[in-house]
Amino acid sequence: MPLSSAQSDVCTSRQSGKTFIDLAHVRIGDSDTETDPDSPMEDAGLPLTVFPVVVSANSDPQEARLEAYEIHKYLLAKSYFDCREFERCAAVFLPSTVPKGSLSVSSPNVSTRSPLKSAKGKSKDTKATTGGPTTGSIPPPNVLPRLSQKSLFLALYAKYMSGEKKKDEESEMILGPADRGSAMNKELVQISRSLEGWFATRRPDQSSGGWLEYLYGIVLAKGKNEEDAKRWLIRSVHLFPYNWGTWLELNDLLGSVEEVRMSSPKTPLKSPISAAASPHRARAPSERDDFGVSLVRESRTIPIYGADPPPAERAAKGVPSESLSHDSKSTALLPLKGFLALSVPCLKHDAENLLDFDEAESIFSNILHSDPHRIDSLDHYSNILYVMSARPKLAFVAQLATATDKFRPETCCVVGNYYSLKSEHEKAVQYFRRALTLDHNFLSAWTLMGHEYVEMKNTHAAIESYRRAVDVNRKDYRAWYGLGQTYEVLEMHLYALFYYQRASSLRPYDPKMWQAVGSCYDKIDRPVQSIKAYKRALVAGTYYDVGSSFGSGTTSDAPSGAMDPEIVYQIALVYEKLGELEEAAEYMEMTLAQEEGPVGEDEDGEEVRGAGTGVTNTTTKARMWLARWEYTHGAYGRAMELANELCQDGVEVEEAKALIRDVRARIDGEGAAGES
Repeated sequence: MPLSSAQSDVCTSRQSGKTFIDLAHVRIGDSDTETDPDSPMEDAGLPLTVFPVVVSANSDPQEARLEAYEIHKYLLAKSYFDCREFERCAAVFLPSTVPKGSLSVSSPNVSTRSPLKSAKGKSKDTKATTGGPTTGSIPPPNVLPRLSQKSLFLALYAKYMSGEKKKDEESEMILGPADRGSAMNKELVQISRSLEGWFATRRPDQSSGGWLEYLYGIVLAKGKNEEDAKRWLIRSVHLFPYNWGTWLELNDLLGSVEEVRMSSPKTPLKSPISAAASPHRARAPSERDDFGVSLVRESRTIPIYGADPPPAERAAKGVPSESLSHDSKSTALLPLKGFLALSVPCLKHDAENLLDFDEAESIFSNILHSDPHRIDSLDHYSNILYVMSARPKLAFVAQLATATDKFRPETCCVVGNYYSLKSEHEKAVQYFRRALTLDHNFLSAWTLMGHEYVEMKNTHAAIESYRRAVDVNRKDYRAWYGLGQTYEVLEMHLYALFYYQRASSLRPYDPKMWQAVGSCYDKIDRPVQSIKAYKRALVAGTYYDVGSSFGSGTTSDAPSGAMDPEIVYQIALVYEKLGELEEAAEYMEMTLAQEEGPVGEDEDGEEVRGAGTGVTNTTTKARMWLARWEYTHGAYGRAMELANELCQDGVEVEEAKALIRDVRARIDGEGAAGES
C-alpha cells in the first residue's frame, strides 16, 4: 500500500532518529572507558552527584546512576519502541533466554499469599488447575540483568506489546476459521515469572516508581488473577497516583459499587480528579470522596458542567448550589476543549437515563465544526445520528472521516453505521470487520457487528460478536443486552434471562432492561417475578422525571412524564393470567390514562396536565379489553363509550362495531324483558 507524503515524512523522521541513535550507541558501546555498574569500579565511573534532568530526574541516587549509565541504550530502545519494533526494543536490555514456566497466579510476596479458591467451589490443587506454584512455594530466581526500573519497564512492556501484536496476527480474518477468540499473549508467562523473581529480591525499603507494579497488575489481570491484579495496581497507585492507565485498569476490574467502596480505603484518599477540581478547599479525611464515587459524581454533573442555570431552572432541577460552584471551578481549571469536550456528549447519550440525543448531537456538531479533522470518538457521533435517523448528516460525517483517514477504526464504524441505516447490512459488516482488523479490541465494532448479524438472522455470528465485546469490556451493557435479544430470538428464554439480568445490573435505571427481564419471566411462566420486574421498569422510567437532580431530594409540584403504556399493559396481561381480573382492569385503566398524561398542580394550585402519549396500538388494545370487560360485567354504557372511541380511532373498527351490536342487542333484550 503506497504511503502518503505525510506518512512517508513521519516514517522517514522515525527511521532517521533510530539510525542516529543506533550509530551513537555503537560509538559509545565501543568505547573502552565504559564501566559496568556491577563492577568494583562502579563508583569511579560515575560520581555520586545529582545528574542533570536531561540524563535522569530520579531522586534515588542508585536509580539515577543506573539511568545515566543506560541513557544511550534507553534512547535506542525507545526509538525501536516508537517504530513498533518491540522485539528489538526488548533485546537492547534483556538477554535472549528468559525464565520458562506457566503463568503465576499468586503474589511474589510469599508471606502474604493465600490459597486460591476454585471458581465453582471445588477444592482442587492450585498447581494442578493453574500450572503455577502452589502456596508457600519458593519464588523463581531473579535472572534479569541489573537495570534501572525505567529501562526494565520499557523492555518488559515491549515484550508485552510484542505478545499482543502476535496474538492479533494469529487470529487472521475476523470471525474466520482461525479466529476462535482463544488466542493468548504468549509473553505473559515470561513477563510474570521475570517480575515475580525481581520483586522477590527487592527489599521493602527500596524505592519504586510504581511502573513495574503497574505492568505486573496488567499481566495478572490478563491471566484472570483479578484479586492479585487489584492489589498490585493499588500498590502502583500509591507509588505514583498520576498514572491514569492504572486507574483505568482498576476501573475495568471493579465490577460493582461494593467493590469500589471496599477498594477505596486502600487507594490514595484524594484522586487526581478531585484534587484538581478543588485545589483551594482542604477537606477533612471523613469528607474526602473515594475515587469511584468521585468519578460517578463528576459524570453526573456534566450535563450542567460549565454554566450555572438560572435560579428557576436550578430550583426545578433541584441542583444544590455547592455542585454548581464546584462545576464553575472545574470549568475554570479544565476548559471544555479536546478530550473534555468530547466527554460531555458521550455521557449525555450514554449515561443513566440521560438520553438527550438532540443536545449531544449539537455538541458533537460544534466540535466537528471547530475541528473537522478530529476522528476521536466519531463513532459515538455516528451512533447518535443513527438513532436519530439523520441519514444526510451521517453521510456527510462518513465522507469527512474517510477523507481524513480511512484506515482508522472510528472511520470504519462511521461508514458501517451509514450502510446499516441504508439497510445494506452486508456492507456494514464488511466495514465493522475492517475496523476490527485495525484494532481487535475496538468495542463499538464488535457490538455493532452483532447488531448487524441479528438483522441478517445470523444468530451464531451475532452471539460470537457479542461475546467478543464482553471479553473486551464486561461492563458493556449493550453486549449483554444483545446476547439476551439473540437468545430470545432462538426462544432460549432462560439464557436470555441471564444476559438481561447482567444488563440490568449494569444499568439499573434503564426501563428497557427491566422490561426485557419481565418479558423473559413471563415466557418461562414465572408471573410473580415478571410483575416485579415490570414494576421496577416503571420506577426506573420515572426515577429522574420527578424533578430532582439524581436523587437530591428536591421535588417539583409539576407532574412527571407519562409512564410507558406498553409496560403497564404487560402488567395487566400478567395479572389476567394469574386470574386477578380486578387488578388487570385497574392497570388497563392506567394504560388508557397515559394518552392524556398525569394530572398535577403547579405552585399556584392550578391543575396542570403532563405530556401524554396519545393514541397508540397499546392503548387501543387496552381500550378493547376494557370494553369487553365492562360488557361482561353489565356496564353497557361504559362499554358503548369505549367501543365508539375505538371506531373514532380507526383501529380494530370491525371488532368495535361487532361489540356495539352486541351491546345494543343486550340492551334491547333487557328492555323487552323489563316490559314483559
